[in-house]
Amino acid sequence: MTLRGIPETNRLRRGAITLFVILVSGLPLATKSTYYLTIGNFIGLYAIVALGLALLIGYAGQVSMAQAAFFGIGAYASAILTTKYGFNPWLALIIGLPLGASIAGIIGIPLLKLEGHVLAVATLALSIVIYTFFVQLRPITGGYDGIGGIPRLSIGGFVLSSDLHYYYLIWTFVLIIFLLSSNIVNSRVGRALRSIHPFFGGSEIAAQSLGVSPAKYKVQIFMVSAIYASLSGSLYAHWMTFINPEPFGIFISILMLIMVTIGGMGSLWGAIIGACVIILVGELFRELVPRLVQGAAGEIEIIAYGLILVLILLFMPRGLVSAPALFKGWAAKTMGRVRRVSP
Repeated sequence: MTLRGIPETNRLRRGAITLFVILVSGLPLATKSTYYLTIGNFIGLYAIVALGLALLIGYAGQVSMAQAAFFGIGAYASAILTTKYGFNPWLALIIGLPLGASIAGIIGIPLLKLEGHVLAVATLALSIVIYTFFVQLRPITGGYDGIGGIPRLSIGGFVLSSDLHYYYLIWTFVLIIFLLSSNIVNSRVGRALRSIHPFFGGSEIAAQSLGVSPAKYKVQIFMVSAIYASLSGSLYAHWMTFINPEPFGIFISILMLIMVTIGGMGSLWGAIIGACVIILVGELFRELVPRLVQGAAGEIEIIAYGLILVLILLFMPRGLVSAPALFKGWAAKTMGRVRRVSP
C-alpha cells in the first residue's frame, strides 16, 4: 500500500522518526530542572551504546559484555589527549573512534570464532582486562583518582557549557547513529547478517554456500559497536569534565546488555526504549529505596533489574518493542471471545 508513491512502511518509519525528534526536542521545554536534563543525557549516552549492541546481538548474533570497556576507551582517549597533550576536544573524540574500532578488530578476529556462553565469558574477560588497565596505569589514567579538568566541547566560538547544550548534542548524535544503524540494517550488510542469524530464519552454512562470509560481517559489526561505544564515552568525558574507572566496570556492561534484551534485541527502537527503562528505573530506586531501606538501594536496584529482565523474557521474549503487537493480539482474542459469547 502506498501514498503518493511512498511505501507505507517508509511513511511509518518517517512518521516515527519525526515524532521522536519532536518529543526529544520538546522535553527540555517542559522542565527547567537540571536533574531531568541529566537523566536525559544519560539515557542518550546509553542509547548510543545500546544501538551498537542491538546491531551486534540482534543482527550479528554475537553477545558482548565488553561494551563498557569500549565506552571507557573513548572517554579515556578524550581525557588523556586533551588534558595531557593539549589536543582539540573534537580531534580527541575523533581519534577515540578508530582506536576503539582497532582494538575491537584485533581482538574480534579470534574472539568471534567462539559462540554462545563461551563468547559471553570471553568478552566479559576482555572487559575485566581493560578495566584493570584503567585502574592500574595510574601515571596515564590517574587510577581511582581519575582525570579532571577535561575541556568542554565547543562549536566555533560557542562553548557547550551546560547540561542543556549537551542534551541537544547527545540526542543529535543519537538520531545520527539511529539513522546510520537503520541504513546498515537495510543495506547489503544487514541482509547478509539476517541470512546468518537464526532469529531471522537464517543459517551460516546456507549463507556461506551463497558466498556470504559470516566471520567478516561479525567482526565488522563488532567494530561498529565499539565505535558507537567510544563516541558515547567521549561525549560523557567532555560533558562530565571528570572520569574515573567506576562507570566502565563489569556491572555497566551487564546493564547495557539488559537494556538491549528488555527493549528488544532485533530492534533499533528497542535499544532506545531499553535505555530509557533502565535509567528511569535506576533513578526511581535511588529516590525511593533510601527512604524505605537505608543502605540497601544498590542491592534492591540490582534485584529490580533482574526481575524486570525475567518478566520480559517470560511474557515478551522479543522485548518491550513487541508490546503493541502483543496487546493487539490479546485485544483481538478478547473481542473474538466476546462475539462468540454474545447472543
